[in-house]
Parts: sequence; structure tokens; C-alpha cells
Amino acid sequence: MAYGEEVVAGYENCPTWAPILGFLAAGLCATLANFGAAWGTWKSGLGLCSMGVNHPRGIVKNLVAIIMAGVLGIYGLIVSIIIAGGVSSPDNGANTYSQFMGWAHVCAGLCCGLSCLAAGGTIGLVGEMGVIATGYRAEINHAKNQRPLPGVGQGAGDTGDGEIGGGGGAAPVDEGSTG
Repeated sequence: MAYGEEVVAGYENCPTWAPILGFLAAGLCATLANFGAAWGTWKSGLGLCSMGVNHPRGIVKNLVAIIMAGVLGIYGLIVSIIIAGGVSSPDNGANTYSQFMGWAHVCAGLCCGLSCLAAGGTIGLVGEMGVIATGYRAEINHAKNQRPLPGVGQGAGDTGDGEIGGGGGAAPVDEGSTG
């Protein structure tokens, strides 16, 4: 192209197949993001169910990981709607959606979708282990609160070590008896 020539967008810049890239990007974004959301919900839900068996009171408190995983699917849906909205329809029989925009939308869709997929896996793994650890902590605290405290609510002089009178030592053994 020589200096001073007019630049005209033609077939090579806006081919008829370019909108396919935009819709492919929107589909990949929504699909991958929702797979990530499903993965995170599944793994976090497993942890919540295993913790909820022993500690049903902690279920509502530990729903955060499942909600965060669900937000990933919504985020992917929003980005795919933005991408699909950027795909322009042909104007007077001529395509106005360029290859550049198509490939840019593919990159944006893959970036969002793969990020949500990785985040969903991470939320699921961390959510599952965190919820189970919270259940174990609650179990330990429950056991700690249920054991009797020394000197509280027991007979006079009882120290809680099994011996009345608080001797604390072993009972003397009579070595001369045969019975």
C-alpha cells in the first residue's frame, strides 16, 4: 500500500465467518465458568454434608464456599452476555464484525472461563477442607465443654481424678495378702 491510499475495510478484515468466533467465545465463557461453579459447589457440598452429619448447627455458617462457587457461574454468564452483545450483525449485506474483534472475544471468553474453572476447583477444595476442619474444631470444643471440670458439681473434696478425698496418688498395695 502506497502513501496516501485510502484504507477500506474489506472482506479480508471482516469475513463472513468472524461472528462465529464471537459466539464461540460467549459459549466457551459460559460453559467453562459454569463447570467451575459446579465443581466448586460439588466439592464444597461434600465437605458440608460430611461436617453436617455430626454438627448440623454449623451448616448455615459454612455455606459461604458454596455461595462463592455459584457466583462464578453468574460472573461467566455476565461476561458471555457482554461478549455476545459485542457481536454485530451484518449491515446491508456486509459484515462489520472483524476478525480482530472475534479473536479478542475468544481470548476474553477463554480468560474468564478458564479463570472461573480454576477458581471453582480451588473454592471447592479449600471449601471442603475448611468446612471439615470447622467440624473437627466444633467436635473438639464440644468434647471439651462436655467433660466435667475438677471440683465443679461433684462431692465435697472430690478433685475429679476418680478418688474421693483428693489424694491424687495410687492406693497403697498390701503385699502380704494372698487374696
